[in-house]
Amino acid sequence: MREFDYERAYDVTGAVALLGADPDARYLGGGTNLVDLMKSGVERPARLVDVRELPLDRVEFTRSGGLRIGATVTNSDLAAHPDVRRHYPALTQAVLAGASGQLRNMATVGGNLLQRTRCGYFTDLAKPCNKRVPGSGCPAVEGEHHNHAILGASAHCVATHPSDMAVALSAFDAVVSYETADGPGELPLAEFYLPVGDTPHLETALPPGALITGVTLPTAPVAARSRYRKVRERASYAFAIGSIAAALDVHDGVVREVRLAFGAVASRPWRARAAERALTGGPASAEAFAAAADAELAAARTLPHNGYKVPLMRNLVVAMLTELTEEVAR
Repeated sequence: MREFDYERAYDVTGAVALLGADPDARYLGGGTNLVDLMKSGVERPARLVDVRELPLDRVEFTRSGGLRIGATVTNSDLAAHPDVRRHYPALTQAVLAGASGQLRNMATVGGNLLQRTRCGYFTDLAKPCNKRVPGSGCPAVEGEHHNHAILGASAHCVATHPSDMAVALSAFDAVVSYETADGPGELPLAEFYLPVGDTPHLETALPPGALITGVTLPTAPVAARSRYRKVRERASYAFAIGSIAAALDVHDGVVREVRLAFGAVASRPWRARAAERALTGGPASAEAFAAAADAELAAARTLPHNGYKVPLMRNLVVAMLTELTEEVAR
């Protein structure tokens, strides 16, 4: 691990100024991803700016009835918050599905959004990786890729984004707030993560030196009837091989509103817009759910060892929407 300086920030302006003074600095929240990457040598910051003491640790209603979640709220506190559990249950379920209890006690909302891929080639300095060293290659394409992307990937990178929380936030049109030396800004989560293309090392649309200050969930009555399901290779703490956040509003057997987002299938949370369009205004039936999943997954491009994710995600869509339909009918 490279030797580094450490400074604690107590206000947002001071934190942004500290990072702006050192291009090799990084913000430190819970450190559950960054510190691991520092130990392996993937990240080599010259300075850490600790932002855990910033006054960004509240969950509160917005004037329009949505929720504002501060960037330093821990994953444990987010999952346990009564307003999150009541109005966005899929978000609670997603957070509880991620990591262990000890890690959730440390990890923060802002850090969760910025965590980097767990692709083994990315974390192994002995291997090339375009995300780590642009232009060096992507050995996963020909190598170990059974848990890699089937949507939105490119020949330059087939890694997936590991966050469970971000999948649920994507389904509910979350907006990320940030602060820079030039003032505050906002990014819809749909625009927060950049497409892979030929620059997989550029992961988010955040301006240089930006500090995430919070996430806002707009009012979404349909979110109260939502679920998150994660499929993994073992029941204990593990990253997903496929996941889904779903919310559904059905009246007289017709889908009035639906939200769908996939995880572990792309370099970012994958909002299933094609499936949503196919379902809205149509019947709430297993056949319609399967057809909608097929419409979304028609864009899938699989590798020799990850093609199983297509039927996996199709089955997840049908199962989740069927369960939600039955729940509404009771």
